[in-house]
Formats: sequence, structure tokens, C-alpha cells
Amino acid sequence: MFQKILIANRGEIAVRVIRACRDLGIISVAVYSEADKEALHAQIADQAICIGPANPRDSYLNMQNLISAALASGAQAIHPGFGFLSENTEFAELAIQHGIAFIGPKAETIRLLGDKSEAKRTAIAAGVPVARGSDGAVADFAEAEQWAQEIGYPVMLKASAGGGGKGIRVAHAPEELRSAYDTASSEARANFGDGRLYIERYIENPRHIEVQILGDTQGHVVHLFERECSIQRRHQKLIEEAPSCFLDAETRAKICGAARDLAKQVGYINAGTVEFLVDRDKNFFFCEMNTRIQVEHPVTEQVTGVDLVCEQIKIAAGEPLSFSQEDLSLRGHAIECRINAEDPAQDFAPCPGKIYGMHLPGGAGVRMDTAAYQGYIIPPYYDSMIGKLIVSGNDRTQAIARMRRALAETLFDGVTTSTDFQLKLLSSDIFVSGGFHTNSIANGDFDR
Repeated sequence: MFQKILIANRGEIAVRVIRACRDLGIISVAVYSEADKEALHAQIADQAICIGPANPRDSYLNMQNLISAALASGAQAIHPGFGFLSENTEFAELAIQHGIAFIGPKAETIRLLGDKSEAKRTAIAAGVPVARGSDGAVADFAEAEQWAQEIGYPVMLKASAGGGGKGIRVAHAPEELRSAYDTASSEARANFGDGRLYIERYIENPRHIEVQILGDTQGHVVHLFERECSIQRRHQKLIEEAPSCFLDAETRAKICGAARDLAKQVGYINAGTVEFLVDRDKNFFFCEMNTRIQVEHPVTEQVTGVDLVCEQIKIAAGEPLSFSQEDLSLRGHAIECRINAEDPAQDFAPCPGKIYGMHLPGGAGVRMDTAAYQGYIIPPYYDSMIGKLIVSGNDRTQAIARMRRALAETLFDGVTTSTDFQLKLLSSDIFVSGGFHTNSIANGDFDR
């Protein structure tokens, strides 16, 4: 087992990894930008190192500074968290070249699955259903136009290298294709340095369902069931659940089995998530695979009893999984709300600033993962998520009641947050009935 791990991230995920290190008796090394000097992760870690100015390019995305910090601290491994460099092949390779373990899959696996076109071909080889579309990235707009005519509208244009809802546009008719292509390509180039796109048939009003995967260095691969992630705004998830209330037992077995088959196909090691779009008839289609821990991983932990971050660390240290597929089962229901410092009344504009006072919820079945504290100043340079509120119950009805209670108790004085908006969603008939899909917020379904 590692004696010291550097966490190449910030915010609540850095705090989450530090806690896992403590549980395993491992020394934690935090890194922080000049803007994050007073951040919680920098204060509670066993050791903290400044890696540069506030701009992420000069700090959390600065590979050389991160590697230098790991070497200077004597860390034997790096946990990348999510976002930033968590799915960056070059960073994973750089760590290995300097004798530092990367807590994630192999660099070649990240490269293969990070390219959405290659990932799609790999899914086909594993027998996983995919939506009809281009064989890979299209060369230019003319090729995209040819594919759109062959596939039939509506079509989705999606960044070949990327994720997180960036570089995605939908064209419902030929006259919309040019604008969708240019906008998606420009956004992909700005976010990932790669403007290539692939095109596929757009599934109207789908569910977004993902499957958690773990694989060890001995070749064992398991799935930890699915998460329902259909409550989204502009392709950004707001509320997640485990398990999905939409899937029946037969579909659950098929979709989880398909995810496991894909992971086995590539010899997957560590934690990963296979994402699917599911239509109204429960036909599912491979979307992408994220080669990292997910923001929403706590709901899976709550319903399986598995500490996914601790498992990540153990796997990276060469330990085999301590359980088999047959040992895993679903227990109850869990829901997560992402608490963002943003104003829903102002088109969800970020609301950085000082937290003058706060009250976090408690009681049975309530968990709060956050890096916020009273007096903390939320900087304007990073993602607006300041915490994740997770509840669990014996069933979905109890979990919904507990989340409503917990959201009503959550208070942040000095900054506007998304809690009231999420309480509105949780209290709606469409959420309670489970009849929502990825476009429900955009369509105004929660307002009816």
C-alpha cells in the first residue's frame, strides 16, 4: 500500500480523497492555487503545496508543477479526482515516467476511451448497442451533411475528444446543421483543443443512465449497478439517483452486463463509468465511458456499501478486488443533489463570494460532501459546485422525503445557491412519478 498520495485537484473531491487516505492510514498531500490558500482541502491535508496562480492553466492544469510537487513531497501516487487532468493521457504517462503511480486506468485505456469515435468502435466490438452514426470523426461539414442525410434527422454532433456536456449540439433539420456543426466544433476546440466531431442519430427525450465499473490488475471486473442521471440542464447533471426507477430487472441486467463486457473488452483497471442513452421502450445505446471517478459516485456507495475511492487506491496499489460480482447487491435507494453557488433566477449565473454563515443538514440517511465552511470565500475561477447533498432510504419514497427535508435545512448566508430550485424539482409530480427525461427541464415539464 502507498504511504503518501498527492491529490491533484481541489474542492469537495480533494476533501473526499483526503478522507479516504485517512481511512487507509495514508499520508495526504494537497495542492492549491494562490486563490485556494484558505481552501478546506489545503487546510485538512497532512501536507499542502502551492502550485501556482489562480488561473487553472497555471496551477491545477500545470502538469510540470504537479509532478514537481509529487516528487518534492515524496508521494508515491497521484489521485486526479474528476475534471482538470483526470482523463489526460499525457499527465498519466508523465506520472508513470517519473515513477509515480496514477490512480486510474492505464494511459492507453484513457486514450482509447477518451476518443469518442474509438470508444464507439470498441463498444461495437464488445457487442454493446450503439446509436447509428458516423464510423469516426467526420472530416468536415460536407461529410457531416452526408451522414445526416443517411442517418436521418434529428442528429447529434458531439466532440470526439471531450466530455462534461461540452461540444454537443442537436440539429433537427438540414437548415440547422451548419450552425450546430460550427458551434459544437468551436466549443470542442476551446475546451479540449480538438474541434473534431462525430455525428449520430439523436434519440428524442432519452433517459441518461450510467453504470459504475471497477476492475483490478488481476483481470477481475465488476459492475456496481446503475445511476439515473436524467435530471440535466444544458447537458449538466443536477440530480442523480441509484438505482433508476425506470429500469426493470431484465433491462438492468442487460445494461449492466453490457457495461461490464465493454470494460472486459479493454482490460479496464480502476474505476470507470459507462454511460448510456435509453429510449422510452428501454432500448439502450452506448454514449461514452468516463475513465475516472464520477461526481455522483456517492449514490452508488450508499446503495452498495462499497467505498469507491478506497477501492481506487487499493487497485492502484496492486491489490485485488475484495469482492466478486455475486457479492454485490442493491440496498435501498439514494439521491444526490449538486449544490452550486449560482442563481437560478439569473439564468444560473455563478455567485462567488463569502459564506458568512451556513447550516448543513443532518439526521438519518443524510450525507454532505463539501469543501465549504463559514467564512470561506468562494473564488470566481473554478466550477460553481460547492457541495453534494446525498440521502439514502429504504426505498425511493423515503429517499425523496429525506432529500426534501435535507434541502430545506441547507442554508448558505452570503451566496445564492441552487437548493430552492432543486427542492422545487424534488417536489414536482413528474419527479415523484419518475416520468422525466434529459429534456424535462428545458421543456418546462417541472413547471406544470
